[in-house]
Amino acid sequence: MPKDVTKKESKENNKRHFFKDFKAELKKVIWPTPKQLVNNTVAVITIVLITAVIVFALDLVFEVMNDYGINKLRDVISTQNTEVTDTNNENENTAVNETSDSNSEETNNTDNNEAKNNTVNE
Repeated sequence: MPKDVTKKESKENNKRHFFKDFKAELKKVIWPTPKQLVNNTVAVITIVLITAVIVFALDLVFEVMNDYGINKLRDVISTQNTEVTDTNNENENTAVNETSDSNSEETNNTDNNEAKNNTVNE
């Protein structure tokens, strides 16, 4: 049983020791004066506002660059793609017409050959 008593006593001593050390450390802290506190607060707020203004300005600049640069480039590319697509469609239509013309010529030639064969066979 004496061991149990010493464990409890050591836990209480550790707690007391912790709070004594904690209080001693807080006494070592150099707390700012009210004037220093105000000066530091003003400095932090000023730096945050300046950073916010810089980020806002950069956002506007990049938005304008996007509107006049990338979006214009995208419009030019899409216009060129539609022109190329229209040209391809015209070429395909011409090729289809030429193919149908050649198919009709082949059909006419086949009909003529059959007529000749029929004449020869008679």
